[in-house]
Amino acid sequence: MEKVLVIGACGQIGSELTLALRGVYGTDAVIATDINKPEDELAEGPFFMLNILQKKDLLQLIEKHEITQIYLLAAILSAKGEANPRTTWELNMEGLLNVLEYARNSSVKKVFWPSSIAVFGSLTPKVAAPQDTIMNPDTVYGISKLAGERLCEYYFEKFKVDVRSLRFPGLIGYKSRPGGGTTDFAVDIFHKALKEKTYECFLAENTLLPMMYMDDAVRATLELMDADSKKVKVRSSYNISAMSFSPAELFREINRYRPDFTITYKPDFRQKIADNWPNSIDDTQARKDWAWEHQYGLTDMVKTMLSNLEKNLINL
Repeated sequence: MEKVLVIGACGQIGSELTLALRGVYGTDAVIATDINKPEDELAEGPFFMLNILQKKDLLQLIEKHEITQIYLLAAILSAKGEANPRTTWELNMEGLLNVLEYARNSSVKKVFWPSSIAVFGSLTPKVAAPQDTIMNPDTVYGISKLAGERLCEYYFEKFKVDVRSLRFPGLIGYKSRPGGGTTDFAVDIFHKALKEKTYECFLAENTLLPMMYMDDAVRATLELMDADSKKVKVRSSYNISAMSFSPAELFREINRYRPDFTITYKPDFRQKIADNWPNSIDDTQARKDWAWEHQYGLTDMVKTMLSNLEKNLINL
């Protein structure tokens, strides 16, 4: 029987992926952990407070519950990372190293670790950034993710740790608030549209970035982890994408449903980060190796986000 450990379960990805995993393996088989206490549905299953940098606590959980799969989602994202580079490096890198080390010497059979489009940089092709290309990240978050990709590939090649990874674009979901990323305008704008009817965007209106609706991101994770190991041919991290849009394009789509909603633009330090990322991603390799297909485009994503947030307006 699979026993799953989710580290960083209360974050943007973790809050939805944990529930999806419990739907697959059963509530009691999926242990959620975080440095923050869970809310709502997450609290209905097993949960433990865990700081990924506390090696003894991590090992104790793995051994006590005979963990077979680990999903390491704990990280400090791009914008927040620039304010605390040393802390970001320690959490993002030491956390991954702790998991990979225990995975090669325990009951753990599979590890999932998310990478990011932050691994790309100013020298990466802007349009349809390839799976294998120049990467020159200029944020500590991006640097840690690029180093993490190399570590994942190393532990697979040298120690046969079955670690799998996706280079996520900006992720958009309604179950959690923005977590400190450069693409978080695409989440915050919905909350502002419903609560305040106006939004000041920290990126310029025509900044084009790759994006994905959270349901697609969760499904991609489950499909990658379920794929036959022989089909997983990329052991650094797979490019994955669904759509690209600018703040202005997203605003216009929301405005169709909320005609009283207005937007202004006041680019800050995050503009420079976004300017060094690609406009779009080539995820041909993922589509070829394990039949990845996205389901949500801009129109469907906006309609779904507004519908779900309106139902939970009291909690915004």
